[in-house]
Amino acid sequence: MNKEITTKKQTFFDRWAPNYDLIFTTIFYQAIHKRILEYVELPLNPNVLDLGCGTGKLLNRLATKFPNLTGTGLDFSQEMLRQARKNNQHKKRLIYLAGNAESLPFATGQFDAVFNSISFLHYPNPQQVFSEICRVLKQGGSYYLADYTVRKERGFMPISPGGLKFYSKQQREELGLNVGLECLGHYYLLGPILLSKFQKN
Repeated sequence: MNKEITTKKQTFFDRWAPNYDLIFTTIFYQAIHKRILEYVELPLNPNVLDLGCGTGKLLNRLATKFPNLTGTGLDFSQEMLRQARKNNQHKKRLIYLAGNAESLPFATGQFDAVFNSISFLHYPNPQQVFSEICRVLKQGGSYYLADYTVRKERGFMPISPGGLKFYSKQQREELGLNVGLECLGHYYLLGPILLSKFQKN
């Protein structure tokens, strides 16, 4: 990730973090997370990664639904992580770490599933992120990508440092195929929020 963009994004989210859950209301994220959970399939004792975890809402909900789940939340904003740790409802099973999506600080094949909700649009180098996700997934592991989408060509909005990038179904599938992740399906969750489910074969 470009160092200047990374620094600007970190500052942006650090400043946003204390009010993040107030601005992006609980209702919005509850609706998206509830829909994501409808499509989640995990093994008996899953170890999962929430990439771009923000304040930790999704990981808490996953841990509630799957009592044997252990999870790691990763974010590059220290303030987001501070909020996530403060709100951690499953302290024995969930941890939150600082890191970069383009160079994940985890072992190869460490996770049964990776979740990525409303953060992929911030990544300057999406193919590198897909590559790292594939690396840390176990064989047969799943990647759940939920984010805004566009119908045909790639979209871009010049807001937030580095802008926001949106990808069509086909573009998501191509990103996955390039690294060995097969797309199993696409599911609209709420308006333009699309969940794409991948598997490492």
